[in-house]
Amino acid sequence: MTRRRLRPDEVELWQKVAERTERLHPERKAESPRATRPKPKPEKRVFNASEPFTLGSRAPASAAPHKLQPSLSERLSSAPVQMDKKSFGKLKRGKLKPEGRIDLHGMTLDRAHPALVRFILTAHASGKRLVLVITGKGKRSDDDGPIPRPRGVLRHQVPGWLASPPLAQAVLQVTTAHISHGGEGAYYVYLRRQR
Repeated sequence: MTRRRLRPDEVELWQKVAERTERLHPERKAESPRATRPKPKPEKRVFNASEPFTLGSRAPASAAPHKLQPSLSERLSSAPVQMDKKSFGKLKRGKLKPEGRIDLHGMTLDRAHPALVRFILTAHASGKRLVLVITGKGKRSDDDGPIPRPRGVLRHQVPGWLASPPLAQAVLQVTTAHISHGGEGAYYVYLRRQR
């Protein structure tokens, strides 16, 4: 679309409007109305026949793809430490022995959730401080399909269950277990002191 030139009566009307207006920023310098800015000159790329050609050598570097959600272990490790730091260090090294354990292997979500709630609340009521929740790493699916799914349904659900009522008031810290206690297929659950 090309711009047409203003007719003399339109120019006159514009001059009248411009005379009656006040500057929005009077401290700035006024530009002349007909000031033209030079057009930027395009870069010239010179082809040098002596240089070897590789596909994509001059392409701009693209940014890393977006990672929408951090992995489960990253989320748990980046969570703030609520318990004693010295005890947490021992816990991460596998030096503390769990006082109780529950194995949720092979359970469906409908069976695992009530079993976990019952186990945690019973352990808390009996004064236990550290329990082990074994979820397993999950089965590798033969058909992942076009949409990637996280491996291990229970493994991804259990931290959410532990952070929501009624378990949230009993749980102080959740972290991935040491390799001697199951590694990524288990969680240490450090319980609050009973009041």
